[in-house]
Amino acid sequence: MKRSEINHYIAEALKIFEEHQIHLPIWAHWSIDDWKENKAKANEVFTARLGWDITDFGCGAYEQRGLFLFTLRNGAPPVYEKPYAEKYMIVKENQETPLHYHWKKQEDIINRGGGVLVLELFDCDDRDRPVARDLKIRIDGIETIVPEGERVYLKNGQSIAMPRGLYHRFYALEGKGYVLAGEVSSINDDDGDNRFHEDLGRFPTIEEDELPLRLLVGDYKTL
Repeated sequence: MKRSEINHYIAEALKIFEEHQIHLPIWAHWSIDDWKENKAKANEVFTARLGWDITDFGCGAYEQRGLFLFTLRNGAPPVYEKPYAEKYMIVKENQETPLHYHWKKQEDIINRGGGVLVLELFDCDDRDRPVARDLKIRIDGIETIVPEGERVYLKNGQSIAMPRGLYHRFYALEGKGYVLAGEVSSINDDDGDNRFHEDLGRFPTIEEDELPLRLLVGDYKTL
């Protein structure tokens, strides 16, 4: 992705957060100089990878296959022992987060505003392949049977508890606009706990065609 594209999507996200009256941590608005000045005090932010995060999953087509995230809190044992994580996510219409599951992370995915979030769910067989079958899930704490091949539609305020090892992909329903989603989970580990069905990358390769509007979590190593 070009840095100019990333800057555009961050500016777009700032407007969405303002529209929904979501207030981010002070450091979410720091300049590069602010980060350098506060580097010694911000170790938890760096270590737990808090902050701005955007990915095209290595596909080079963000509008079709991508996800915008802001991580508010996360654990990073043994130094930072929080057992939980929280994120905001912005999902565009028909913008796919590809089929994947987690070995360790237990998560709730929440529709916090905007349009309708669509999820496709698959069981995992003993050869690590997705299998379509009837599934028992919980939506807002209510047991729900999802018949084989059917999609789950989350409206504003609804959430789904995502079991470990359950393949899932999601996107915003066409014609209903973007979804401002949330994730509340156990510790998030993007290096070792994402099992994509395809051979995909979690973080983008960035072409530096202009200066960053905000630093991404992948930029912290450059400070």
